[in-house]
Amino acid sequence: MIEFFDRQGGEAAYCHDGHSLYLWNGRAAAFIHDDKVYAYDGRFIGWADRGWISDEHGACLLFEHDAVGGPHKPARQAKTTPGPRRAKPARAEPGQAPSRPAASTAWSDRVFSDLI
Repeated sequence: MIEFFDRQGGEAAYCHDGHSLYLWNGRAAAFIHDDKVYAYDGRFIGWADRGWISDEHGACLLFEHDAVGGPHKPARQAKTTPGPRRAKPARAEPGQAPSRPAASTAWSDRVFSDLI
């Protein structure tokens, strides 16, 4: 299981299969397809690369413990056990993704859970 943390080091999301992202409470949040992250309604959210989930502009939203590059990673806070995975909604056809931006060393002002 891959665990993702936010800019404060708090538990945020997890991925058990390399494709499906769940919020820490177990709610199905998004899916990864060809290094692109989409909400289940097909909206493009951002990018998955080098252990980071970034927004559409390349600014970092979430990190895994061994993420490479990006902004300074905060110390991870104590974590709880993630919630059981809930049912995934049907996937809509993924929307068009913008051109991939350069990797950023900045944190996004956005919050991952607000994007889904």
